[in-house]
Amino acid sequence: MKKRAAIRKLETTHPDSTRSARTVRLVVAALILRHAPEGHMEVLIGQRKPEQPMSLKWEFPGGKIEPGEGPEEALRRELDEELGIQAEIGPQLTHIRHNYRNGGAVDLRFFVVRSFAGEMQNKIFQQIRWSSFDALPDYDFLAADLGLIKDLAEGNLAV
Repeated sequence: MKKRAAIRKLETTHPDSTRSARTVRLVVAALILRHAPEGHMEVLIGQRKPEQPMSLKWEFPGGKIEPGEGPEEALRRELDEELGIQAEIGPQLTHIRHNYRNGGAVDLRFFVVRSFAGEMQNKIFQQIRWSSFDALPDYDFLAADLGLIKDLAEGNLAV
């Protein structure tokens, strides 16, 4: 039986309502899944490098959609650039819009990736690792990912 999606919209509203319109970045991310040797499902996560914005925060692989790209095409390109893999992009799992306190906003689409070709290489992250869903809250994730992390950890989202 499929569980109902329970993603919470995480939006922060700045008290100054006179601010100009937010710049919205279109972003895609992958939940790259595998079965662990113990049999449970794991997902790949990456930690940002110290010199990057929001340094040392954890995130799911992915990135910005470039002009002229569709979401799946952008994610395929990003996974090749970040991990050196040719991913088979599965269904969209969820879609979140998150407003950051600094005025920026992301429109974030998460896709499931169950298979890929090529040897995975860490090309951009401080580190990458496989994590069980229930261990995800132990990592310091980007604010835009927190609702998804909670739902995955609590089993509220079928993947």
